[in-house]
Amino acid sequence: MKKKSKYIYYILLVIFCLSPWPYDSAFSVNSVNWVSYDKGVTLGEIENKKMLLHFYADWCRYCRKMAKETFLDPAVVSYLNENFILIRVNTDREPKIAAMYNVVGIPSTLLLKENREKIVVFPGFIPPDRLLSVLKKIQG
Repeated sequence: MKKKSKYIYYILLVIFCLSPWPYDSAFSVNSVNWVSYDKGVTLGEIENKKMLLHFYADWCRYCRKMAKETFLDPAVVSYLNENFILIRVNTDREPKIAAMYNVVGIPSTLLLKENREKIVVFPGFIPPDRLLSVLKKIQG
């Protein structure tokens, strides 16, 4: 009898592990909804929303720090997803886009009006509280 219950336990464990996690949608609320440059500027014009462009590279230490700290902060994530079209550009893969906006250092974050006109440029790492404060001033 013990052997049979052990197999049932393992089967249930495997089924649980392979089933979709019931809280996937809850976790997606806690992440920034990044889109590609082309899709983002199109959405910005269609939805008449300001755009936040974040330029980064995989090897950049402060880009990773910003991804882990600033873009995972629940207040920042919520505010960004609600009020902006969020565009993430890898400068190594898309150097022409970085050149269009005169990005020379990374991380670099730009806020654009609906018509792609620059509002402000933030070079370097931005802590969550500072980014949120500036975003609220710009939106208000």
